[in-house]
Amino acid sequence: MSAKLDIGRTYSSQTRVEEWMTAEKAGNKGADVLSTPQLVQLIEEAAMHCVAPLLSPEQLSVGTHIDLEHRNPVPVGFIVRTEVEVVQVDGPRITFAVQVFDEQENVAEGTHERYIIELTKFISKLEDKMA
Repeated sequence: MSAKLDIGRTYSSQTRVEEWMTAEKAGNKGADVLSTPQLVQLIEEAAMHCVAPLLSPEQLSVGTHIDLEHRNPVPVGFIVRTEVEVVQVDGPRITFAVQVFDEQENVAEGTHERYIIELTKFISKLEDKMA
């Protein structure tokens, strides 16, 4: 990392729920609300943005674990706010506390884990697997 990653570092993003993001579009008929896979994607994006400014050009972060309670539905058109906070740094492993809110209530919370890895090692491992 090009800079020190401190516990307490935060990132927040806002996204309007679009129809393509719904559980209905993922095959869950009648559930025209933000899908859990899209919720996970919003969390991953927020966590990546949180650490990206601290990474060197030779590094990237990869998600390895998520523990999430998706509590409340979010209708199409609502804005969701995704908040992540670094709560633990153990070498290359970073743990985030995660909370997601819509315009009325807490939608989800949990933890997310990412690892900082060297891009060349990652590509080499991928190439070996494909060979």
